[in-house]
Amino acid sequence: MQSNPAQPFWHLSIEEACQQLAVNQSGLNQQEAVQRMEQYGPNTVKASGRSSGLFLFLSQFRSPVTILLIVAALLSAGLGDVADTIIILTIVLISSLLGFWQERGAANAVTELLKMVALHCAVLRDGKTLEIPLEGVVPGDNELVAKSLALQICMPKPNILTGSAMQKDE
Repeated sequence: MQSNPAQPFWHLSIEEACQQLAVNQSGLNQQEAVQRMEQYGPNTVKASGRSSGLFLFLSQFRSPVTILLIVAALLSAGLGDVADTIIILTIVLISSLLGFWQERGAANAVTELLKMVALHCAVLRDGKTLEIPLEGVVPGDNELVAKSLALQICMPKPNILTGSAMQKDE
């Protein structure tokens, strides 16, 4: 595949795009798709490394309010007021533990939801329409858009509040 950085892909004609991707309009053949999958890998977003529990807990102390409370506790300790120091540090610790627990639960929920979602798309391969998982799409695949979706995208939506797309009888 060759690319021309001087011209963005959305300015290319169908023939030029097919030429740059080294495909024809009937789609890739199965052998080319396998070769491109080996070359480029699956069509996925790399997940950011899962942070450790310790890092997640320590990140709770980056908040400006938390830092301000820790400084207040240090000042209180410097002035010899042990009771206030213990109270402030207890509040900071409880707040950080609650934030850690909430963030850990949210991260786990997102991970579980992503496991449940399986997206598919229709592509042309060997001149036939195939429904494949989104991870199996490779550069050069001709993706098909459902006609109803294309119509919904192309049709103007009236602005109900202003009536800008409404016709007036005069």
